[in-house]
Amino acid sequence: MNKAPHHVHAVHPHAAPRPSVIQLAIKEKSALYAAYMPIFATGGLFIPTNRDYQLGDAVYVLISLPDDPQRYPVAGKVAWVTPAKAAGNRTQGVGIVFPSDEKSVALKLRIEEILGAQLGSERATQTI
Repeated sequence: MNKAPHHVHAVHPHAAPRPSVIQLAIKEKSALYAAYMPIFATGGLFIPTNRDYQLGDAVYVLISLPDDPQRYPVAGKVAWVTPAKAAGNRTQGVGIVFPSDEKSVALKLRIEEILGAQLGSERATQTI
């Protein structure tokens, strides 16, 4: 048996940790509405997770939207944290703010196109 060489990567003390990768499949408009965070100028989404994140952590998210076969890769940052056992039975998770690049602007516009008239409604979301 011929085994492939085993590579070991050294961890540099000053290197930023690799961002975690999250796959987020949103299947219904109501779930997209609850997750969308228009409070961020560049757009953002709330992601339910029980992993601990800190504000500013880099997170790479692969996003699937309702009735859209495309997957959208986003290199976002944690800008909102809902801790475990949060008041009001809020779902534990993080809000990811999109970067201000062309792909993220297109994603924000696509989300707003899907949500349409729901955007200005008074319905509760997972954040505010």
